[in-house]
Amino acid sequence: MADAEDVRRLASALPHVVEIDSDGFDFRVGGKGFVWSYPERRPGKPRVIRTDVAVLYVGDEAEKQALLLGEPERFFTTPAYDGMPLVMLWLDKVDPDRLEELITDAWRMRAPDTIAADLDTTAD
Repeated sequence: MADAEDVRRLASALPHVVEIDSDGFDFRVGGKGFVWSYPERRPGKPRVIRTDVAVLYVGDEAEKQALLLGEPERFFTTPAYDGMPLVMLWLDKVDPDRLEELITDAWRMRAPDTIAADLDTTAD
């Protein structure tokens, strides 16, 4: 079972990551978000920052659908994210190793090529 502190630890360990000041967590690389707290929007109420749910960049609609259909107990989406390559992940439904894989993949897809090469260098 993972939590917001696992997200923070894993995302911060990647090269060139900046954490944006927020009520939860919000990580960027090259100015692009790759994982952040879910800003739940409920009709007629202020949004609530959910630190038990991570929004992850997944690259494209095919990957999004694969995760949603393949692991519906972990991943979900909302109409606000239709057409966007983003999924929401229940952190308490994933172990830290899988979370690391998901965060690293999101980072790789958002990082400029010159920055992404730094991860390969540090992994050697």
